[in-house]
Amino acid sequence: MGSSTRFICTSLAVVVCVVWSQAQSSTRSYGPVFEEQPAHTLFPEGSAEEKVTLTCRARASPPATYRWKMNGTELKMEPGSRYRLVAGDLVISNPVKAKDAGSYQCVATNARGTVVSREASLRFGFLQEFSAEERDPVKITEGWGVMFACSPPPHYPGLSYRWLLNEFPNFIPADGRRFVSQTTGNLYIAKTEASDLGNYSCFATSHIDFITKSVFSKFSQLSLAAEDTRQYAPSIKARFPADTYALTGQMVTLECFAFGNPVPRIKWRKLDGSQTSKWISSEPLLQIQEVDFEDEGTYECEAENIKGRDTYQGRIIIHAQPEWLKVITDTEADIGSSLRWSCVASGKPRPAVRWLRDGQPLASQNRIEVSGGELRFSKLVLEDSGMYQCVAENKHGTVYASAELTVQALAPDFRLNPVKRLIPAARSGKVIIPCQPRAAPKATVLWTKGTELLTNSSRVTITADGTLILQNISKSDEGKYTCFAENYMGKANSTGILSVRDATKITLAPSSADINVGENLTLQCHASHDPTMDLTFTWSLDDFPIDLDNSEGHYRRASVKETIGDLAILNAQLKHSGQYTCTAQTVVDSASESATLTVRGPPGPPGGVVVRDIGDTTVQLSWSRGFDNHSPIARYSIEARTLLSNKWKQMRTNPVNIEGNAETAQVVNLIPWMDYEFRVLASNILGVGEPSLPSSKIRTKEAAPTVAPSGLGGGGGAPNELIINWTPTLRDYQNGDGFGYILSFRKKGTQGWLTVRVPHAESLHYVYRNDSIGPYTPFEVKIKAYNRKGEGPESLTAIVYSAEEEPKVAPFRVTAKAVLSSEMDVSWEPVEQGDMTGVLLGYEIRYWKDGDKEEAADRVRTAGLVTSAHVTGLNPNTKYHVSVRAYNRAGTGPPSPSTNITTTKPPPRRPPGNISWTLTGSTVTIKWDPVVAQADESTVTGYKMLYRQDSHSAPTLYLASKSRIDIPVPEDFTHAFVQIRVTGPGGDGIPAEVHILRNSGTSMMVEDSVTRPVPHAAIIATNSLAMVALIRYLEL
Repeated sequence: MGSSTRFICTSLAVVVCVVWSQAQSSTRSYGPVFEEQPAHTLFPEGSAEEKVTLTCRARASPPATYRWKMNGTELKMEPGSRYRLVAGDLVISNPVKAKDAGSYQCVATNARGTVVSREASLRFGFLQEFSAEERDPVKITEGWGVMFACSPPPHYPGLSYRWLLNEFPNFIPADGRRFVSQTTGNLYIAKTEASDLGNYSCFATSHIDFITKSVFSKFSQLSLAAEDTRQYAPSIKARFPADTYALTGQMVTLECFAFGNPVPRIKWRKLDGSQTSKWISSEPLLQIQEVDFEDEGTYECEAENIKGRDTYQGRIIIHAQPEWLKVITDTEADIGSSLRWSCVASGKPRPAVRWLRDGQPLASQNRIEVSGGELRFSKLVLEDSGMYQCVAENKHGTVYASAELTVQALAPDFRLNPVKRLIPAARSGKVIIPCQPRAAPKATVLWTKGTELLTNSSRVTITADGTLILQNISKSDEGKYTCFAENYMGKANSTGILSVRDATKITLAPSSADINVGENLTLQCHASHDPTMDLTFTWSLDDFPIDLDNSEGHYRRASVKETIGDLAILNAQLKHSGQYTCTAQTVVDSASESATLTVRGPPGPPGGVVVRDIGDTTVQLSWSRGFDNHSPIARYSIEARTLLSNKWKQMRTNPVNIEGNAETAQVVNLIPWMDYEFRVLASNILGVGEPSLPSSKIRTKEAAPTVAPSGLGGGGGAPNELIINWTPTLRDYQNGDGFGYILSFRKKGTQGWLTVRVPHAESLHYVYRNDSIGPYTPFEVKIKAYNRKGEGPESLTAIVYSAEEEPKVAPFRVTAKAVLSSEMDVSWEPVEQGDMTGVLLGYEIRYWKDGDKEEAADRVRTAGLVTSAHVTGLNPNTKYHVSVRAYNRAGTGPPSPSTNITTTKPPPRRPPGNISWTLTGSTVTIKWDPVVAQADESTVTGYKMLYRQDSHSAPTLYLASKSRIDIPVPEDFTHAFVQIRVTGPGGDGIPAEVHILRNSGTSMMVEDSVTRPVPHAAIIATNSLAMVALIRYLEL
């Protein structure tokens, strides 16, 4: 082999020697492969940065060298030039727009070939100042719409716009009445108001990387003429283009804004399709995220107010940058062979495909044919080796795909794929012996057995690729088999020894079976084999191997014996139906037997659901039968879902019960003007199957409303107003576009009805103003809905009252009586209901101290028709003035004549003291010192004592006119709690509390805690009784 190698290296081109050495060396050389490519770059004019860097890095062996092209011309990296290479990157110092703006490409080269990068543009961003010319003032009638033109200065790239009013930073907010176009920068005011007076300036901002620059225009003054209160229909002023082009994946923004009085509402719709979840709609703007070809179509903007509507339509046209569907890959090919490469790219417009070899355009020539995305070679030569690129481009971009072609010339070599040294074979069987030397061009192959040259016969076949096949093998076929391979580069051979063994046979084959979903089954399989070899069993289902370890518990081996390969199938599912094949295999041969398993279950999903004959409440559905899964389909059911709910619901159909042989049915009771998806489910005696895929989305036709709005009522408001409220109608019941409400109302007892139309489904009230409307006047009111298809039914008539007015009359015969030192009772005669101008909610009592003003009065309100009130929180011994007023939802009425009252003096502040007691039989006698009232206290008329047997029992109240009292006690009396306080006209005084304990005997001791307070209960015991006295300042 050494002499052969020397001959090749001295007689053929250097490339051949390189290819040959690849087989010898572990370090493989390869052409450049880009890892980083230049990207589009925007450089701000006037930036503090003094350079621009365009990146380029390629993986290659040997390492690549780099060059750069600008606008197709190679850049010269001369000393002192503003261009220099840093690794593969191009660094441009002090970039200048006039010299450096353009398209750049990186070129990477090594000994294997050359590739060029994608093109990257270098552009310069700038924003000039607004014109210094003064802007003309604008005068408009108040209530009309107005537009201010921004006229931005020269700039690149695009700007964002805001408007200043009078001074910085008073920016005009984006609301429904005012709109700033981000396309033109113009400011639109739908309906001018007095607050709009002032000076306006357009504020434009440029964002380039981290640099932000803003400029603003000269101010333009807005003045308003006398107000025009007339209402007028919308007129669309800010319009999106008739044709809007966008690339897939981008966000598209459409603008639409209208003048009108009242300010119009903006709605969006797609005329040839339905709204998707990608829509972001905010009145003047419609934004569609990540557009795709399904978003292409005609869009309509509608501006509407109560005086009418205006519409505008335009198209969105979707294009796409080139994107590879199929690319070339690195390829090794034999010298003299043919090769076909293809590249396929998608895009809109359709991309054109061209080819490069080592960075240069490649055209058809001699053995090479270039046809669009196809590149064909015939009879490859060594010089065809190199780096190839296919380039797909349209007006939106360019994509590159690279691959290396290596043309090989090799003498036959068996070192990687020698003939197998020991070749076992089964008696009466077949053996296949490959001969696969590495060779280029393809080698000629001969086979020998020993010294006998083999040729094709009834038992011997040598295939075109050199493979030897022996059939019906017997013991006499044992021996040495040698493959000889030769081409013009050299020759080689490889030998193997054939050994004949006993054949493998299936002795018990699996049997076909039929089961239901969820059942278990064992398929049997036994075999015999040559005892000198190992036997293994494998199973396949419809020719796909079964992996017992990853079968989710459905398959397992039923026996561990070597000659038994039974397969247990657990909890069988529909997917387990099919042909099962058991294969018993040794290293020399195999034997197989098959059986069919049928698993019956619910039907599979129906297919091809199509919706047609779309009406307002019905559609016709058709579908194709799915698999019955070995049990006849009994019936079908149809489900639907709407945009309002993602939940599938079963629908009513005609016929009501859809038989199993049907493939069409009508769906009824649908909601008009509603987007639907439908799906079909089949069922049999084993259950309901999986649903079909959803149908395409459809929208039922529009129809007039069929349901009257609910929640009709109202009331309240300002004088001379009638406010009517209702519950907005849900989308389910609108039945069509252009939805609104028709109100009819009249004063109760009159004949003619007043009728008004209220647009917008979201509306929920209407205010009718008229100076002739009296307070709390009953009106009969009814409501119905309308849309573009007509009007719906009217609701029942409701009674709604106009706004109330404050009561006009005052209560009379007001009396006030002092109850305690801090409380009084007030009573009065009610006002007559006939005198009321609203619903009487109650009365308000106002009271104030003598000498204070009535405006400082405290107030207490009653609810309903009560004519008395108990007032607390008064000051003792104080004169008060009291008046009463009626009130309703509109406010309080006039006051009654005031009456006077003086509260009593407060009760004595000192509790009873020097308390003592004696126990005689079943009576306790308690005594205390009398309490004498001071000059500023009310007189003492008696005493109250609260007696409680223990802390859990109910207390008993005793009254005493003197300073002693007798209390009966039970025989088993042990202790008691007692509170004593004074009482009189000023109320009850502060209590003294005594805790009595009984031990034995009849003597007693008292500790008076009024004069000697103790922090805790103190127990003083004698041989008979003990008493603890603790004075607490508590209320009864």
